[in-house]
Amino acid sequence: MASHHLSRRHFFYGTLLAGAVPAGGFGSVPSLPKLGYKSPNEKLNIASIGAGGRAADDIRGCITENIVALADPDARNSAAIFKQFEDAAKYTDFRRMFDKEHRNIDAVIVATPDHIHACACLWAMQLGKHVYCEKPLTRTVYEARRLTEAAQRYNVATQMGNQGYSNEGARLASEIIWSGAIGEVTEVHAWTNRPIWPQGFDKIPPPEPPPPTLDWDVWLGPAQNRPYTSGGEAFAKGSYGFYLPFNWRGFFDFGSGALGDMACHILGAVNMALLLTAPTSIEVLEQDGKNSLSFPKSSKTRFEFPARRNMPPVTLYWYDARRDAPMRPAGLAESEYLIGPGLERLVGQQAGGAAAATPPAAAAAPAPGRGAQAPRIPSQANGAVFIGSKGILTTDTYGASVRLLPSERMEGYRLPQQLLTRSPGHYRDWIRACKGGDPACSNFNIAGPFTEWIVLGCVALHYEGKLMWDSARMSVTNVREANQYIKPKFRKGWGI
Repeated sequence: MASHHLSRRHFFYGTLLAGAVPAGGFGSVPSLPKLGYKSPNEKLNIASIGAGGRAADDIRGCITENIVALADPDARNSAAIFKQFEDAAKYTDFRRMFDKEHRNIDAVIVATPDHIHACACLWAMQLGKHVYCEKPLTRTVYEARRLTEAAQRYNVATQMGNQGYSNEGARLASEIIWSGAIGEVTEVHAWTNRPIWPQGFDKIPPPEPPPPTLDWDVWLGPAQNRPYTSGGEAFAKGSYGFYLPFNWRGFFDFGSGALGDMACHILGAVNMALLLTAPTSIEVLEQDGKNSLSFPKSSKTRFEFPARRNMPPVTLYWYDARRDAPMRPAGLAESEYLIGPGLERLVGQQAGGAAAATPPAAAAAPAPGRGAQAPRIPSQANGAVFIGSKGILTTDTYGASVRLLPSERMEGYRLPQQLLTRSPGHYRDWIRACKGGDPACSNFNIAGPFTEWIVLGCVALHYEGKLMWDSARMSVTNVREANQYIKPKFRKGWGI
């Protein structure tokens, strides 16, 4: 902690925080001045595995550096980025890119379907390259464990693409909870409006030749071989195929469903604030459209976490396919919205000595008269609710909009002492780490264990009842059959 002058509220979690929060924030490995070091004024040479879709945003997020090589098996989806970076070397197969370009590469972006993350990241680290990987870090527990170990073994800078971990809000929520403002947190509810792609079906349309713009074998990567299909007219609208460029998220073999897509964002503040470790059990309480091919149309899952340091056990509920919040804390007025303007606006004010501001009314009535409009209510489609023994705290999609409820608790509220360093920005955080600075906030030592417990929720979707988890042995102990989903089967030439 920055100061020994602690209030009673900070003393509430003083023993918990002792040694738990590194001086550099949530980076938990040493700085990396040796391998691939560049001065802060020298640009990195970055290659990207993936150039369309989310990869385009990641590449542009690193535009301050040199983009020197691109690999994507889908020429149609990657065309815009290939054109924008005309001087970059272009490849269909990232393995060939590594063969030809590795001496000219300092760092690698991995923004592919989930099933390729592990092999692409591992091979890059084995070549001594720093790695930024989209969320979720991997599709399976085994792969996440291996990447966590590899990042330490090869001493490279890493970052998972869950931008919420870099937000002011996630750090502020952590500090408020550690201050004891809402007491001991024993229950969390988190939800998302995803999936926004088709799920809940168990039939594959007839096979057909892949389009000339797609290298289907490379797109499959480590997944078991199967014929290509576009899905026909039923899947042509909005995206041009049954599997790609976007619908792969809904398939067990390629994606991680709504959990993989959004839990790494929505639960980032939860993971950070509650110092979550591996759960002891996971149970799917509800699911609509259960099948062996794709994720269900909707689901509700319960995770049980043990006590951590002096934090009590906590139960976390995950809901997907929601249009609004799935629950309302007991006693909370109907006029209160869970997700809305938060306490972040006080950071600058209170740092400058200004008095704490009063939050706006939760749902003010429209002014009378001609043309009056009701106030805009913030979206409630994604968020998290922390239930404490003394109060309630909520956050939004990316761990921001930190609210204390009932909202009158925010009136005159004074922010707790800052305990965590702030991020310069998610991509800048990683670039700085690549150049020998502090470890990125969501480096693989953090992101690997986080991903492990998230994708355990995907395993639980295959079974009825509770799965008991032994993290040390990486094993489901009460349903042995479930362990087939812990480690994937890798196609020849694509193993890790």
